[in-house]
Amino acid sequence: MASSLTKESTAPVAGEKTFLGHPRGLANLFLTEMWERYSFYGMRALLVLYLAAAVADGGLGLNIATATAIYSVYNAMVYLLALPGGWLGDRVWGPRKTTAIGAAIIMVGHFTLALPWAGTFYLGLGFIALGSGLLKANISTMVGHLYPDKNDPRRDAGFSIFYIAINLGAFAAPLTIGTVGQKVSWHLGFAMAGVGMALGLLCFLFGFRHLSGESTVVPSPMTAAEKSAIWKKVGLWAALAVVFYGIAGGTGSLTVNWMLWPLTILGLLLPVWYLVKMKRDRELTDTEQSRVSAYIWFFIVAAVFWAIYDQTGSTLTLFAQNDTANTLFGFDFPSSWFQSLNPLYVMAFAPVAAWLWIALNRRGKEPSTISKFANGVFLIGLSFFVMMLAQAAASGDAKVTPLWLCAVYLIQTIGELTLSPVGLSLTTKLAPQKYGSQMMGVWFLAVTAGDSVIALLQLIGAPTDTEFWFASQGAIAVLAGVAVFMFRRKVKPLMAGVH
Repeated sequence: MASSLTKESTAPVAGEKTFLGHPRGLANLFLTEMWERYSFYGMRALLVLYLAAAVADGGLGLNIATATAIYSVYNAMVYLLALPGGWLGDRVWGPRKTTAIGAAIIMVGHFTLALPWAGTFYLGLGFIALGSGLLKANISTMVGHLYPDKNDPRRDAGFSIFYIAINLGAFAAPLTIGTVGQKVSWHLGFAMAGVGMALGLLCFLFGFRHLSGESTVVPSPMTAAEKSAIWKKVGLWAALAVVFYGIAGGTGSLTVNWMLWPLTILGLLLPVWYLVKMKRDRELTDTEQSRVSAYIWFFIVAAVFWAIYDQTGSTLTLFAQNDTANTLFGFDFPSSWFQSLNPLYVMAFAPVAAWLWIALNRRGKEPSTISKFANGVFLIGLSFFVMMLAQAAASGDAKVTPLWLCAVYLIQTIGELTLSPVGLSLTTKLAPQKYGSQMMGVWFLAVTAGDSVIALLQLIGAPTDTEFWFASQGAIAVLAGVAVFMFRRKVKPLMAGVH
């Protein structure tokens, strides 16, 4: 009987509709994620360009420092809000309902961006960040629910197929939304992102019957007393924010920096607070405490990595617009197209990377987790040394060949394939039992911390279009990679048996 049940849980039932041999619900989640990433990366391809474009050209006419800071803070908040998004899925609505609400909020946010007023634009960014946090934290969980047997051999392949959706959406978005936004109308481009998210929401809603029933379950529902306490705290902080910003607005002193500074500081302090909280938790065993100490090393290095990597949509986008000849082999293209390079490279090289690790493992030569991490952050630093050279070549009115950015994105993608999957795996391995379901949110906080550091530098006026900007960050990343590799023998014992 046991073997029969196992067989039923790991193989499709005769006559059952499947998606590439997987549960039918994977197709709906695939399409939802693809369209959500399409809307996210399409809007991101235009964001800094729109903020920095002259008012006469339909933009907001902000200076570069403010435009890039807004982008960095926005990106930081998307990943920061994944923590409360996961909490709402676990404690209040369940993954399916939380994802639906998140998708609807994202859609409203994009259509709000399409309105031709600055005030509604910032409101739209807030909606998108909030909705992304809700969706991001829960949709992957539902992929796992499609495979109730944890040993189902289709499980890993299912997540790989789901990962393709991310890159398909990210690849197509700059080519379409970017072109319309830059060539026709910024706001029409933002509206296209809204249509993309609307299609994703429809795919999700129509696929409800194909999803696992477990996705509707609230794993750890709140008691009435807990709900009351939470709403009181939320109401208090919301009231304080309304009073504070109401006074600032009433006195005529309210500027965008009044929002950027508090969010930047929050993005820096919250990750530190969370790590300190875990480290000081006396309920953790000595082994778990040791692993948390090891994880802090990796967290800091990951923050350095993402701080550089996420400048794809800010400093590198502006370099593509202002300093790069957007012509190759006689073909002209919008600067936003450069942001399709990373997902294109990922789809091309991810299978190669997977094959390489397996081949090296069979020969007993696969690099350790620590070495892979060191290589990833080293490569991201190297990419900014290449950017330093590109910036030097673009001195004066000269515009450099697009091959510079093609090389930068290639190096960054190889670094990403070395570090990002390893970081996700390492997070689950080093997680204390008490924080098992929360540690993925902690991993996302590394993105928040890195983006917040960059936002802070931009807010204090650090020039982002200089050789020093790229050289200094490249040097820090390379040194971080060398440090991790040199101290690997001290970090490895802290991992307490995790390889």
